[in-house]
Amino acid sequence: MDTREALRIAQEKGLDLVEVAANADPPVCKIMDYGKFKYQQKKRQQEAKKKQTVIQIKEVKFRPKTDDHDYQTKLKHICRFLEGGDRCKVTVFFRGREIVHKDRGLMVLERVQEDTKDIAKVESQPMSEGRTMTMMLSPVKKA
Repeated sequence: MDTREALRIAQEKGLDLVEVAANADPPVCKIMDYGKFKYQQKKRQQEAKKKQTVIQIKEVKFRPKTDDHDYQTKLKHICRFLEGGDRCKVTVFFRGREIVHKDRGLMVLERVQEDTKDIAKVESQPMSEGRTMTMMLSPVKKA
């Protein structure tokens, strides 16, 4: 249809001629109420934004010599984070000469992995970087 004729029809109906696909050959236009269209589009975006969830990464730090009671407390924090739907980064931090005993840090991370196996899956295996050893846990999807 000719552009002038389409504009005339749109003005008669009190609507707008909106270009839908500019790159098409010939360009595609549509007769619609542009203000109403923009309003509905904005509402759809707001609804989509309401439904999305933001997943955060929470970090819990251990030491190779972390005592049992402190370990249990930190484990409860990890469980709370995972049940809340957040990912959890478990870090073992070595100070001074503790760096020699990386096996102890690995034992702590394996113990955390074993204690949280029913609510979490290991996203990244324990790896050492400088004076820290880290492991990522993510929550298991519930059926």
